[in-house]
Formats: sequence, structure tokens, C-alpha cells
Amino acid sequence: TADQSKAMAAVDDELVRDRPMQRLLMGEVGSGKTVVAVYAMLRAVESGAQAALMAPTETLAEQHFATLQALMPGELVQAALLTGATPGGRRADLLLKLASGELKLLVGTHALIEEAVEFDRLAVAVVDEQHRVGVNQRRALDRKAPDGLAPHVLHMAATPIPRTLA
Repeated sequence: TADQSKAMAAVDDELVRDRPMQRLLMGEVGSGKTVVAVYAMLRAVESGAQAALMAPTETLAEQHFATLQALMPGELVQAALLTGATPGGRRADLLLKLASGELKLLVGTHALIEEAVEFDRLAVAVVDEQHRVGVNQRRALDRKAPDGLAPHVLHMAATPIPRTLA
């Protein structure tokens, strides 16, 4: 849609700037926010970096991961889902691939900000339902970027939150 194209153009403009993007993307459910988020994440991968999408619940993280898989059929870009329910063996393999940079896209819950989760080069972070994610949790996600850098962040919300708009 035209709104998605405008949002993608704005993301492109901000990703080339020296300071990290902090963009709020608002829209009704089904308006295409996730498509814009995937676009931003793929821009990071295109530049050789990694991207993450954090959702406040396992159900929402699973939905985002399913959408990501539907938008990118096959194994074009390696992506994974990390939640509190991810089994130990799978989690260990996923964390090794993430730290080495082999795993490019990670979708998950607050499990993304656990101490054991280390990215090789996190460049774009997407936070869905951002009003349900605390400031300290968002800072913890920012700290997953390489030392001295902060990732570009795209915050998504279906409803305007006065505090966020301010």
C-alpha cells in the first residue's frame, strides 16, 4: 500500500544516518506494520548485520515468526524463534548460531534480553506492542548491539499511547 511504501522510504532514510533510528510505527491490526518491520530487518541483513523482533507474549512472537516465514518462504535468510518455551538443546544451538552471526533474524519474547543471548552484530531491533515493554527491557535490547553502538529501533503499536507520542 501507499502507507507501507512511505514507511519503508522513511526507514531507508533513517538507516543511513549516523545516529540510530527511533521510529514509532502505528496502525490498525492488519495494516501492514509487520511487513514494514520485516523490510527494516532485511535491510540490516542486507548490510551483513542481524535483526531482532521482540513481542510481549509467546503467542504474538509465534504469530510474527509465522508471518516472517510466510513472507520469506524457504531458507533465504536464516531466522529463528526464541521464547521461554524453547527447549534447551534448540536454545543452545540457536544461541551459538546467533553469537557467530550465522543466524540473521531472531523473533522472540523477553527471552531476547536474557544475559545468555549474544548477537554478533545487532543493527535493527523491532519492538511490537511497545507500550507493553518496559523502558529497562528496551534498554537491555539496545545493549545487545556491538560495544559502543546502539541498534536502529522500530517501535510498533496498534493504538496511540499518549505517553509514547509525547
